[in-house]
Amino acid sequence: MKSEKISLAQARRITLAAQGFSEPRPTSPINRGHLNRLLGRIGLLQIDSVSAVVRAHYMPMFSRLGPYPMQLLDEATGPKKRLVFEYWAHEASFLPLELWPLMQWRMARAREHSEIYSGLARWAEEKQSFIEEIFEEVKARGPIAASDIEGHKGSGGWWGWSDAKAAFEWLFWAGRITAHSRRSFERLYDLPERALPKAVIDMPVPDTADAHRELLKISARALGVGTAQCLRDYFRLSPADIVGRIDELVEEGELLPVKIEGWHRPGYVSKDARRPRKVETQALLAPFDPLVFERTRTEKLFDFHYRIEIYTPAEKRRYGYYVLPFLLNEAIVARVDLRADRPKGVLRVLAAYAEPGAPPETAEALLRELHTMQNWLGLEQIEITTAGDLGPTLAKLSAS
Repeated sequence: MKSEKISLAQARRITLAAQGFSEPRPTSPINRGHLNRLLGRIGLLQIDSVSAVVRAHYMPMFSRLGPYPMQLLDEATGPKKRLVFEYWAHEASFLPLELWPLMQWRMARAREHSEIYSGLARWAEEKQSFIEEIFEEVKARGPIAASDIEGHKGSGGWWGWSDAKAAFEWLFWAGRITAHSRRSFERLYDLPERALPKAVIDMPVPDTADAHRELLKISARALGVGTAQCLRDYFRLSPADIVGRIDELVEEGELLPVKIEGWHRPGYVSKDARRPRKVETQALLAPFDPLVFERTRTEKLFDFHYRIEIYTPAEKRRYGYYVLPFLLNEAIVARVDLRADRPKGVLRVLAAYAEPGAPPETAEALLRELHTMQNWLGLEQIEITTAGDLGPTLAKLSAS
């Protein structure tokens, strides 16, 4: 099949539309229907524990739909109004319930000590009887947290975890237990048949090749356009997992081959991709938003080099500890180092930087979005420093 040529600008618009940025934010109150549709569109929410501003899994819905009650997501992750389950996808993620059968191949590999952290795999091979003890505890006492198991503290040789914590993690990876809910962000574990709806547990499980095809189709719908690397990275499939799969999807008409301006590798467009003539939007993005979590793709698509500097020593950071990209229409035009000071009710703008070629309205648009975030987080005010080349303009606008 001949490959269509598309410009980089077209690729950006296709991606933004696929990710839910081409439609106006709702004017009516945001509800479970909005959340369900967003999950169906982007396929996952990457979980992260850092709460410098707000935990990253809460942000994608805000970025696309605007202020919403975070309780919606909390309820969707719990047993009574569940819409999602937790598992390893693009790192630890919340996934729509209908993806449970599509992740069974990964759970089966984990039970064989494959495709999990090598240290955990080695530990588990030597500790099977202990793991079974922990499983029986969950079976008898679940939902239960790893910290609720007493008397099983190990030497801390594996990431400093106790043996109990490592056992819980292996059982979770293997699919023998799952997240029932969270308590102050700590997982409470239970058996899948008790934590998830029966209809989900009873769904037919596809063979591995079919599961990989389905995951690639979901990736393609979520990304709109991308290379094979982009498509497989969304659910962290290995190169071996996708051998032949993309060609099959092209043959079936699910993927359309394209040549993307400036990209050296072959590209693919989802057959369902929308191709808007322009995109008008503005959004602050979490570091782990699906639009930007694959950094090489982000750089090629938006000419935006982005790295999270949480683990970089303070004196070596270029932009700051917790930096959010700012999307304006079809470009990422700025980045801002933010901190939510909840005890004092302040959203602190520690530094702000414009990207080369950022339009003159960047500061005004960014300030509007910062005020929207401040109100969403229930903070009383914004305090802006003059750090970064955009900081002085933001501070001046805020004071006027």
